[in-house]
Amino acid sequence: MTLSLRTMTVTNAYWQIAWRTFQALTSVLLLVGCTAFPTPQVASQTTYVLEAQLATKPAPLKRNLVLAVSEPQTRPGFDTPQMAYVQQPHELNYFVTSRWADTPARMLEPLLIQAMEQADSFRAVVQRPGAVPADIRLDTELIRLQQDFVTRPSRVQLTLRAQLIDVRGQKVLAVKQFDESENAASDNAYGGVTAANRAVQRMLDQLADFCVNESVIQ
Repeated sequence: MTLSLRTMTVTNAYWQIAWRTFQALTSVLLLVGCTAFPTPQVASQTTYVLEAQLATKPAPLKRNLVLAVSEPQTRPGFDTPQMAYVQQPHELNYFVTSRWADTPARMLEPLLIQAMEQADSFRAVVQRPGAVPADIRLDTELIRLQQDFVTRPSRVQLTLRAQLIDVRGQKVLAVKQFDESENAASDNAYGGVTAANRAVQRMLDQLADFCVNESVIQ
């Protein structure tokens, strides 16, 4: 009986040592595996904004009207912070490591208001919807903002549709589509951003003139 107990004690001790050795080897193998296969690095993204250097200019016409600027609408494919580009007709792609700070339409809205204010022709420029009643309203739709790599150098294409509404008379005063194209200084996302900002500035100048000239209420 004493021999059997001693045998069982030795056997248990052996298995305990074997189990601890197995655990230690497993830990080493896991550590080596983690070292051999490091976590993939995620590429960082660069964020850009739409900007324009707008200056107040002498107003050729004074309109004793309150102009309301609506939030711009957007065509499908461009209602995203992703930066769009094309390499062949009808196929829209997006940069992987470059993006806008917000959707282009949302970045355009404060620029539209600023451009109308600095036209210095309206009694007031307000954001719609707002508490101040407006005489006329500017509705816009961003049709496209993309970098075209079909040609070299690449170029940015910006298209905006504008509609001026007589709020009180409930009628359309004028409609116009603005198309701007600007060559990029470099065939990459940053070249497209700088070209887009130049195109936006030209478009805003033309849009302000359009609003001033067409704001005639009978």
